[in-house]
Amino acid sequence: MSTTIDQSTIEQIVRQIVLQHSGASSEEHDLVVSISARHVHLTDKHVETLFGPRQTLMPMKDLYQDGFYAAQETVMVVGPRRRMLPSVRILGPTRAYSQVELAFTDGISLGIDLPVRASGKIEGTPGCVLVGPEGVVELGQGVIRAERHVHMNFRAAQRYGVKSGDRMSLEITSPCSSSLKDLLVRADETSKLEVHLDTDEGNAIDLDHATKVELLRQS
Repeated sequence: MSTTIDQSTIEQIVRQIVLQHSGASSEEHDLVVSISARHVHLTDKHVETLFGPRQTLMPMKDLYQDGFYAAQETVMVVGPRRRMLPSVRILGPTRAYSQVELAFTDGISLGIDLPVRASGKIEGTPGCVLVGPEGVVELGQGVIRAERHVHMNFRAAQRYGVKSGDRMSLEITSPCSSSLKDLLVRADETSKLEVHLDTDEGNAIDLDHATKVELLRQS
């Protein structure tokens, strides 16, 4: 099996590293802002359908959050009228449901009107067809544009004075300085402090050339 890293994964990794080591930082010097490029989450059953019986995902690159990784496997995502994205990276580990996360411009390419949803909130969302080397999966729902959000542990949440479900703002200093509002707070015991934006949002704020990012409690 090929281990060549596709462009979207390179984009995700490079932008994260650039921001971590460029001097772009929060007051606490531990905030990471990452581009979450288009990707797919799969169930164990769908992995076997797409890649063959008893097949499991093969980790290729660890993501910033512990226990999560970009897999070696990719799938073709097919939308209406056979529009397609040929090699979309799968992220692991597997989940109890399959979900496709795309940027707004990806939806345009596929002919899908993407709803903005928190991960896992897939009821009533559009579907698509996934094509792997050994089979095809037709999803009746699960194609979303993931709403911008911030992961943090409970200690960081206490420091910011927020809890899961609250909203925060991200102030970006760059050649395209901007303020992104309504980031969903996702707090748990172990998560590192990390903002997830999609590719369109990262391009709009010129994240590659950001010199400062600041996370603020939203009043």
